[in-house]
Amino acid sequence: MVFKERTFYGQAPELVLPQSPAELESRVADCLATVDGLDASDVVVVAKGNTILLSGNVMSPAEIGRAEDAARSIDGVAEVLNRIVASPSA
Repeated sequence: MVFKERTFYGQAPELVLPQSPAELESRVADCLATVDGLDASDVVVVAKGNTILLSGNVMSPAEIGRAEDAARSIDGVAEVLNRIVASPSA
């Protein structure tokens, strides 16, 4: 086994890989698809940087809040712009 000389001092650097907006969109959409009490089939997720835009239709105002809460729970999401509309005929 070969040991290398230490090249940094203090705490080890944290590995942070930048995410693409497409990865973030996918993770948010996957999360929305699994939320109990939310039919996200008519919800569109768009990411610009680490901001998520939710738009589309759901059946009730309660579902709007569930969708926003779920989007905020994803690591890497800094802001959620919620443009979802509740329309019982959705």
